[in-house]
Amino acid sequence: MIRALSRLWLVPVALVLWELGARLAGNDDFPPPLTIAAKMREMWLSGPASQLWLSDLALSDFPPSLARLFAGWAVAGAAGILLGVALGLSPLLSRFADPLIHFGRAIPPPMLLPVFITMLSLGTQMQLATIVFGVIWPVLLNTVEGARHVDRQHLETARVFGLSRNGRLWWVVLPSALPKICAGLRLSLSLALIMMVISELVGSTEGIGHRLLIAQREYDMPALWGTIVILGVLGYLLNSAFLAAERWLLSWHHAARRT
Repeated sequence: MIRALSRLWLVPVALVLWELGARLAGNDDFPPPLTIAAKMREMWLSGPASQLWLSDLALSDFPPSLARLFAGWAVAGAAGILLGVALGLSPLLSRFADPLIHFGRAIPPPMLLPVFITMLSLGTQMQLATIVFGVIWPVLLNTVEGARHVDRQHLETARVFGLSRNGRLWWVVLPSALPKICAGLRLSLSLALIMMVISELVGSTEGIGHRLLIAQREYDMPALWGTIVILGVLGYLLNSAFLAAERWLLSWHHAARRT
């Protein structure tokens, strides 16, 4: 706990400098942190105690956004792992699929928004498709790399002990590829937050991205900056939670590397 707090000493320093600089500049486009904090409290933390002080606006924006984020990330993660293991274990399949994969990952996901809108119309399906397409590539490529470079001695040992093909997959390939898979999942989680916001900027009537668009249209700079701050805090919390889960899941891997 003390070590974590010692790493955050720069945050209050930066906030104080921001506050002083913004008040001295007097620029409405860059409000001071205290003004932003007051606006954030008004928007999202002005509800009754029965709602954990969350306002109706917070309850209408946060749950849909988080649901889309986690749903898109989960679908992309599952699809990326399944396809990645198959491609990593099959050189022939990988040779045919590699051009398509590199073509797909080279397309900026926001550029496909008109395509998804045409195919799926505005709504949750379009938003999920945007998130999935934008975040599947790190998981897929890392899983391919992990499955492709499994230690051959481990596989041969598993064959000697009579493990079936499925047994080798579950007990040798996946554990060996898991560090790479986790790295891809962590990167894709950060991208999922970005793609969630982008997908909600178009035709959405709720969500954090929609709130950002409304603040921009109304030129409400404290609300605009407050939404940006919320996204930054959310990204930090998601990354920290994933790192904690990764440390637990890969504890055996870290212990093996220390020995």
